[in-house]
Amino acid sequence: MTHDDFQFEPVRGLPEELPEDEHILWQGAPNPRALAREAWGIRWVMGYFVLLAVWRIGVSSTQVSLTQSMAHGIPFVIIGGIACAIIYGIAYMQAKSTVYTLTNKRVGMRIGAALTMTLNLPYTWIGTAKLDTKPAGTGTLAFELIGETRLSYLMTWPHVRPWHINRTQPALRCIPHAAKVAEIFAEAAETRISQPQITRVEPNGGAAVAAE
Repeated sequence: MTHDDFQFEPVRGLPEELPEDEHILWQGAPNPRALAREAWGIRWVMGYFVLLAVWRIGVSSTQVSLTQSMAHGIPFVIIGGIACAIIYGIAYMQAKSTVYTLTNKRVGMRIGAALTMTLNLPYTWIGTAKLDTKPAGTGTLAFELIGETRLSYLMTWPHVRPWHINRTQPALRCIPHAAKVAEIFAEAAETRISQPQITRVEPNGGAAVAAE
C-alpha cells in the first residue's frame, strides 16, 4: 500500500504505470494558503503574536509615552511575521510535493516533502467519504477505511482528517474545487463497487477463485 517514492515516477504521482483498464480521472494538490490556515493554524499563530504586541504596548504605556510603548510592541510583530513566514513556507513545500490522484479504480496519494511515500487506496477499501468545504471553494475529502487497513496518523499528517487518531482517515486536504472532486470520486467509486465479481470454478471440485 505504501511505496518509498525516491525513484523516477513513470506516471506523475504514482509509483508505476497504470494497467490498461485503469485511467486517471483527476489529479490535484492542496492549496498552500488553505493548508497553512487549516492544518498549521497560521491565523492562530498570527493572532497570538498580535495579542502579545498589544499586551506589551499596554504595559509599556503606563510607564512611557505612547510612541515609545508602540516601539516596544514591534519586536513581537516582527517575530510573529517570521513565524508565519516559516509556517507558510512549510505548507507551500508540502503542497508542491503532494499529488492526489483519482482513477477509475483507486485513490492515489503521493505525499511527503522530506520522506516521500505513495498511498494506494482501492475504492473497495473505502467505506464512506466525508467532504468539508469552505466558503472559498477549497475543502477536504476524507475517507473512512474498512477492513483491517491501518495508517499512521503522524506519518500521513497533514493528509488526514483532523483529530481522528485512533482510526486514521486519509484525506485529500485543502483541495480547490472540492465539491467537483467529490462528485468525480463518488461516481467512480459507485461504478467500481457495483461492478460484478466473476467467480472462476476450478475443475475437479477445486476451490472457487474470485477474480475482478
